Amino acid sequence: MSQASSKRGRVPIDRKAGFRPPTKDPGVAVLQTLLKQGRKSGQLNLSNRGFSTVPEAVWRINIDVPEEGQTVSLDNTEDRWWEQNDLTKLILASNALTELAEDIKLLPALTVLDVHDNQLKSLPNAIVELTNLQRLNLSHNCLSALPSTISALKNLQLLHVSNNKLTELTEEIGGLFHLEDLDVSHNQLTEVPRTVGFMTRVMKFNIANNQLAHLPMELAAMTGLRSFDATHNALHSLPEELGSLNHLEQLHLRHNHLTHLPVLNKCAALKELHVGNNSIKGLTPEHLENLTSVAVLDLRDNRLSVLPLEITLLENLERLDLTNNDLSGLPYEMGNMQKLKFIVLDGNPMKGIRRDIIMRGTNEIKKYLSSRIEEPAQPTRNGEKGLKNQEGTSGIIGGGGGVDAHTVNAFKNLDYSNKKATSIPPDVWELARSSGITSANFSKNQFSELPENLVLTVDTLEDLNLGLNRLTVLHPDIGLFLKLVSLDLRNNQLSDLPKEMSSLQNLRYVTLSNNRFKQLPPVLYELQSLENILASDNQINVIDTQGLMRISALACLDLMNNDITQVPPELGKCSGLRSLQLSGNPFRNPRPAILAKGTLALLEYLRDRITT
Repeated sequence: MSQASSKRGRVPIDRKAGFRPPTKDPGVAVLQTLLKQGRKSGQLNLSNRGFSTVPEAVWRINIDVPEEGQTVSLDNTEDRWWEQNDLTKLILASNALTELAEDIKLLPALTVLDVHDNQLKSLPNAIVELTNLQRLNLSHNCLSALPSTISALKNLQLLHVSNNKLTELTEEIGGLFHLEDLDVSHNQLTEVPRTVGFMTRVMKFNIANNQLAHLPMELAAMTGLRSFDATHNALHSLPEELGSLNHLEQLHLRHNHLTHLPVLNKCAALKELHVGNNSIKGLTPEHLENLTSVAVLDLRDNRLSVLPLEITLLENLERLDLTNNDLSGLPYEMGNMQKLKFIVLDGNPMKGIRRDIIMRGTNEIKKYLSSRIEEPAQPTRNGEKGLKNQEGTSGIIGGGGGVDAHTVNAFKNLDYSNKKATSIPPDVWELARSSGITSANFSKNQFSELPENLVLTVDTLEDLNLGLNRLTVLHPDIGLFLKLVSLDLRNNQLSDLPKEMSSLQNLRYVTLSNNRFKQLPPVLYELQSLENILASDNQINVIDTQGLMRISALACLDLMNNDITQVPPELGKCSGLRSLQLSGNPFRNPRPAILAKGTLALLEYLRDRITT
């Protein structure tokens, strides 16, 4: 062969090719590394890898001999590939998968399968063989139905199928007896199967953003239900039996066509009721008498023309949204609702309350309402001071602007507020001690430290209000009040709390709004009974999620109007939160639209952004 022909046609022979290691596709090398890690940990995360199909090696991860095991070396004690763990967690989220192979049955030990954000149109028949599966996330796919065999997954505890194209739910879904979390929101469902009543362990049920016109009465048999969301549907009425859900804590029914509500006569645990954007014309006294545990009540964008006096029975109510109704006034007695921190009245034809008062916010509204209550005349002559009788059980104590001894004795409540006081007369302290008061209100005064002699009430005091004073430091003696349940320190000049407060293990409510805190005081993270932290309008710039997760009872966290620039996704792990308020901060994410969806949606948004 001539040299010319060699140049024209043949590829030159590489005589050293046999001595060079084979080249690898970088993607394959990465996959092999991940598979190796998966064998060791039992967990494999292949999210956001651009897969259109799942590599066969993934299904056979616990079957085939890995590449590193094909060369046996007795000297290698670190790579003991044969001591692998069965794969229990597989994450295939955010790829371009259109199907899952039947070989998925080769992973029988799986307890977690996450394939959300793909293009799946169906599930393999072999999925029923994953009998150990506990968590299955199929959200954001193209599924039009769930297989009837889904009921074979007897150990399933979480099933998320939101943002698909489901037009119906198979009745066999009722066979998932261990299910605790079911999310079928953002689909095209027109009805809910009656068999859901068999799923008595479900605690969270989300059917929002569907096309439901009615709900089955069997829903009331879901006795474990704690959160139910049917927002954005076409509901015209609700089954009366809904009122028997005695563990229900959150009920979301916004954006429907409801004209009335059933009486929730057994929902004693209900904390949040969201029924805004409906056509509700009124609430009866019977409705309100059964909502005494509610802390958040959303009635905005309805047709309410009257708010019954029984609204004052909601002694735990903190937030009330009445925006865009037909109300012309409110019961004056609402001014005495001590826990009510937030009222919204915009868009109502108010005649009983001036517009300028409404514009000044909740405190001014309450102050106006309470000022309109007709009070019985005090049984004292003009200018009379001291005790009216010798027994000390009635009359005025503490000078002309003092307190009524009879009221203090009868209700164990000392109200010494709004007196511009810097000290408290000795006879008032003696009355407080002898009466065994459980509640003391010293707000709207000029105290720069704990009132002197407050320690006289240390054995009985449960509720202490020191709001709207001039406190710059809280004295360590506060740690002596072991029975304290509620502490209100709003509108002072505090920047920290003493470490001695760690002894207040009965404290459930603390209000720190309008102070100078740059972080939540670390001592709060040691208070295991703490349920409510209201810390709006400070200078807080960071959220300590590790600290918050230590407060096992925390249900309400208000951090509105602070300097928070970043919301850590780990905050979503605080799943016990029923109310999380973050608006009015300079962070960009979550966006206001996410915040407007409420606490549960916000927490879920944050959890979805936790990197694994």
